[in-house]
Amino acid sequence: MNIRDLARPEILSLQPYSSARSESAMAEVMLNANEAPWPPAGVPKAMQGRALNRYPDPQPADLLARLAELYSVDESRILVGRGSDEAIDLLVRCFCRPGVDAVAIMPPTFGMYAVCASVQGAARIEIPLDRNFHVDVDLLLKKLPGSVKLVFLCSPNNPTGTLTSHAVIERIAGSLVDRALVIVDEAYIEFAESPSVSVLLGRYENLGILRTLSKAWGLAGARVGCLLADVEVISLLRRIMPPYPLPTPSINAALGALHADGLATTRQRIGLIISERERMAAALVRLPSVIEVLPSKANFLCVRFVDAAQVQRSLQRSGIIVRDVGRHARLAGFLRISIGSREENSQLLEALVRLEVSG
Repeated sequence: MNIRDLARPEILSLQPYSSARSESAMAEVMLNANEAPWPPAGVPKAMQGRALNRYPDPQPADLLARLAELYSVDESRILVGRGSDEAIDLLVRCFCRPGVDAVAIMPPTFGMYAVCASVQGAARIEIPLDRNFHVDVDLLLKKLPGSVKLVFLCSPNNPTGTLTSHAVIERIAGSLVDRALVIVDEAYIEFAESPSVSVLLGRYENLGILRTLSKAWGLAGARVGCLLADVEVISLLRRIMPPYPLPTPSINAALGALHADGLATTRQRIGLIISERERMAAALVRLPSVIEVLPSKANFLCVRFVDAAQVQRSLQRSGIIVRDVGRHARLAGFLRISIGSREENSQLLEALVRLEVSG
């Protein structure tokens, strides 16, 4: 199968926009982009980094190099953008014809897959996770109609925290190699103590992996993410991507985080989050108000309470916000609790104990 056969015909015939910055390298005198000739007034030089009056590179070479090293893939297989959300949207717009094609999702899972499908006018095929919130491969392959162009699989899954094995992903990708792209969302993989499925990229050209610097790398406010995929997929998405997806400050922030010092600090913090996750899971499951704590390989816990609404209201009064995920089918009564610092986590536990005593 040629990946181009899966793409929308309109994308293949599209004349991509050619930005001024992509047409030529940085020169001494740049008069091709209608930019201001001076840096912005009132912005301290320390905040500017690279000149903010100049458009950034569409795909910054130094950032691609750092990400390629971090993820152990070739730079030609990386597309960087505004978080992994942008890549989800681009994939749906590139491969799904409105009213004709569909995406497959496995609920309960991350909501943006469904949102992007709806915006594009693509149908949504839902193959529910099994009773333990794992992918039901047999059901997926049995129920998947020919209209599906994209299969989204979140691992570790949000909001359940469950991890999908490489063997399962290989089976899905291999079974759909001539039918659909399989997109594995690894936003939380750093907390899983398990290797990325990017090691399978060279084996399955229909496999794509979403990665982000928002979670483990502490750059949620910078909005830097990427898609790792076959070079043909990257080429197709670049045809429809906005000309300057990443602002200069975001690029600078990402480069700083991926410097040697940033790498060492982040890896230490990942270890702390994992340790706190296990401490919190053990403490929460002992509370009378807790029915169950789902096993998690992410930086959060999905917890079922006897009265989730009361717990959430009580925590809010204590200045603590958690996420109600009861809107998802089969997660009624569950709250998703992010793993914070040790002090923040202890504060939450103390608030829950006070609720037990008062209640």
